[in-house]
Amino acid sequence: MSAALRADVVVVGGGAAGLAAAVALARSRRDVLVVDAGQPRNAPADAAHNVLGREGTPPLELLARGRAEARSYGARVVDGLVTGAGGTVDDFALEVDGGALHVRARRVVLATGLVDELPELPGVREAWGRSVLHCPFCHGWEVRGKRIAVLARDAGALHQVLLFRRLSDDVTLFLHEAPEPDEEQWEQLAALGVRVVTPRVERLVVEGAQVRAVRLEGGRTFPVDAVVVAPRFVARTALYEALGGEATPTPAGARIEADERGATAVPGVRVAGNAAEPTAMVAAAAASGVLVGAAVHGELAAADLARAVRERRAPFSAAAEARVSALVLGDRRHGL
Repeated sequence: MSAALRADVVVVGGGAAGLAAAVALARSRRDVLVVDAGQPRNAPADAAHNVLGREGTPPLELLARGRAEARSYGARVVDGLVTGAGGTVDDFALEVDGGALHVRARRVVLATGLVDELPELPGVREAWGRSVLHCPFCHGWEVRGKRIAVLARDAGALHQVLLFRRLSDDVTLFLHEAPEPDEEQWEQLAALGVRVVTPRVERLVVEGAQVRAVRLEGGRTFPVDAVVVAPRFVARTALYEALGGEATPTPAGARIEADERGATAVPGVRVAGNAAEPTAMVAAAAASGVLVGAAVHGELAAADLARAVRERRAPFSAAAEARVSALVLGDRRHGL
């Protein structure tokens, strides 16, 4: 037998964005329910960085603290995967774990995040988040001064080369799937002192989660300490589409289009974090969650006010209608 819950707001996703939205809502005494599938994007990483006051905190510890803070203000957190969604503003219906739980809510916040689509190359996934990296701001300090390989998928790898070159004098660009640099790009790479290797890469040589070398097709190897890749960011948009929205394609992957406070094209549905902004780091995702939570509370407050005014007017309207009816009946009795 399935269970059923009601809430003012259901937040789908318990990462930094979702929990920050839940805290903002719960602190405003909103009945908020967070449904979290327990699949944080940054789980493979040892630490979260650029989080002011929490620098270097392990990601799962950071989320555990966030859950505790949300619950301390009365938010409910349920472990589960939202497998279906429908309804309209003020009456949304969500299905959790294939119907084990049904949730109804006035508003929906999608903090569903994204999936990093990695190059299909042996060794990449095994070391992802440890010594296979993509963000110089998230992990660059930890590989400063080391032997860094940039594995190119397209011309965008040159931007990664530029940023990681600031962190180390030993940076090698492996063109792999990317096109040959043009004349200006060759000059830029030479000016940076970046080596370029043109044959395709066969695999990364990995011990545990530590990259030891890049092996080319043909067997030649290059010892390295870290490999930089550019994943394709694919937002989890299935629920948004089930609610009537359309994902927005971008060169780096799909996303959910929204304004600065997370409002989407679907009334009553807002989005926070990486589902809307794929490049947002932990602190930025949390900040977006706070803004979205505040916006949802404001929207609900306006709706509550409108309902209260209608209810206040209702008795007067009923009395006025009764007086009119009495006059009409009186006129009829007197033959007027």
